[in-house]
Amino acid sequence: MLSCTLALSAFTNSAVLCQLNVTLDPDTAHPELVLSEDRKSVREGDTHTRQHLPDNPERFDSDLCVLGCEGFTSGRHCWEVEVGGGESWAVGAARESVGRKGRISRSPEGGIWAVQCWWGGQFRALTDPEAPLPLPRIPSRIRVCLDCDRGQVTFIDAGDETSIFTFPPGPIPGERIRPWLWVGSGAQLILCP
Repeated sequence: MLSCTLALSAFTNSAVLCQLNVTLDPDTAHPELVLSEDRKSVREGDTHTRQHLPDNPERFDSDLCVLGCEGFTSGRHCWEVEVGGGESWAVGAARESVGRKGRISRSPEGGIWAVQCWWGGQFRALTDPEAPLPLPRIPSRIRVCLDCDRGQVTFIDAGDETSIFTFPPGPIPGERIRPWLWVGSGAQLILCP
């Protein structure tokens, strides 16, 4: 199901953009993450009761990450994430081939384009090196806009439609790009319909 909105940003050039109904891929979820039955939200579970899930090649085994089921190789796509609870989380997009085993590089060079809320309300873009983002407030809902054709990812505060950060255009190889979430302690991230 698609819902269309008018997004006034550099990403859309004031064009109508369709928002996707994204779900989370349980086969990629770190074993300490708990997904809702509808696969629309994720939170960190109790570390003492790590789920016994198969260590398949798709599953993140170190960083508390999960990918969306949907993937894109061309066109413009966006999805929104409600970010609540906890002091640390990150939202963005990742290459299909992003590393899943061991520590991963959370940067475009590592195949991830994301923004992160960090301890103490600090907000930053996960560039290399990380770029602090002096926002007047931490957004409660973030729109991630992916332009595969330009190789660009833009983040918008869905509450007031202000731009948060845009990664500069660059080459995105012909592989699928998928929604990506990282969940810190106490955080719950919800994909909005």
